[in-house]
Amino acid sequence: MFDQLQSRLSGILTRLRGRGTLSPEDVEAALREVRLALLEADVNLNVTREFIGRVRDAAVGQEVWKSLTPGQQVVQIVYAELTRVLGGSHHPLRLAPKPPTVILLVGLHGTGKTTTAGKLALHLRKQGRSPLLAAADVYRPAAVTQLQVVGKAAGVPVFALGAGADPVEVARHALVRAREGGADVLIIDSAGRLHIDESLLGELTRTQAAVSPHQTLLVLDAMAGQDAVRMAEGFHQAVPLDGVILTKLDGDARGGAALSVVAALGRPIFFVGTGERLEALEPFHPDRIASRILGMGDVLTLIERAQEQVTSEQAQELERKLRRAEFTLEDFTQQLKQVRAMGPLEQVLSMVPGLGARMRGMEVDERAFGRIEAMISSMTPDERRHPHTIDGSRRRRIARGSGTSVQEVNRLLRQFEEMRKMLRQFDARGHRKGKFPMPFPPS
Repeated sequence: MFDQLQSRLSGILTRLRGRGTLSPEDVEAALREVRLALLEADVNLNVTREFIGRVRDAAVGQEVWKSLTPGQQVVQIVYAELTRVLGGSHHPLRLAPKPPTVILLVGLHGTGKTTTAGKLALHLRKQGRSPLLAAADVYRPAAVTQLQVVGKAAGVPVFALGAGADPVEVARHALVRAREGGADVLIIDSAGRLHIDESLLGELTRTQAAVSPHQTLLVLDAMAGQDAVRMAEGFHQAVPLDGVILTKLDGDARGGAALSVVAALGRPIFFVGTGERLEALEPFHPDRIASRILGMGDVLTLIERAQEQVTSEQAQELERKLRRAEFTLEDFTQQLKQVRAMGPLEQVLSMVPGLGARMRGMEVDERAFGRIEAMISSMTPDERRHPHTIDGSRRRRIARGSGTSVQEVNRLLRQFEEMRKMLRQFDARGHRKGKFPMPFPPS
């Protein structure tokens, strides 16, 4: 989503970092470029003016042109201000001391509200909660059925009264069911409209009065651009919002919605949707997003995603195999599956500091993973454990069985053997023999 903004800002700041000295005129010229980059990203004009003004004041106050590292200081100032505009710090959901916690999701049709309800329910279930979904979107065709399908996939029960029911009554009865059934979180997928109108806002006002939600969250499409502020303010005036869930962050939106809504509403972004999968919902961390925008990576989110896929026991077993050079093609396949489960490869690689900028404009062919898995699956268990036994006839059989070519099989086996040779260069302590220690010594 932030590709264009990231490209512009990281380019501007890279040029500043490369300068030995900076004059006030240099900083002013850079700020003009930053202003243009923000406006091109569809950031609200007032938000852009305030952003540039605060960065300018901070730069003048610190007299960065007199510093030994003026470019780096400008980067730090821009990073700090970007983090502030995005909300400052992470805001977790506030759960009620006496369950159930009632979360009311509001928004227009097409923002991904129903899918987001399922994602949020799955997120809470993974945290040990017992959520209940309420299908109060009774006007959009098949919305109730969609929530039931999503709820089943997430392993979360769904309360519904049918397509002709009153949304306020659905919410009221769902709260009763949550109390009686022992659910500690009730997520209400409220009825939406194609646009904000009096009937929608009146309905939401009555729903708030009926169930007294602890959190009212606006589900907002990240591709809304300048309209995002207008829509958010329209909802906020009728039903006071506690925060925002931003969807379609993996799309080609320019990022203006994220930067504009927080500043305009004074309300934080709680979560962002990063894909179609039910697991593709992440807590929003302003500092991490600011780091991504400036091309500095996002190591913490990368670590969290990896920890979701690999248990400590699996990590220790893999470390043991790597030390003893017992890493096999079966282990390699398992690693590939875990990496793919972390999300789109391009998105994962963009979180590695310095790598995102180098990859800009490059296409990552994720189908290559599928071809590799197909080739390894076409091998016998003995062949996976002992790749050196795979001769010419076996390679032809593997190629036929996986729908690939002998050349691709040869390439896979050659690259795997090169990786094993590299691993043999490390001793039992994880140090490279005779040269230098690994950058991350084993625990």
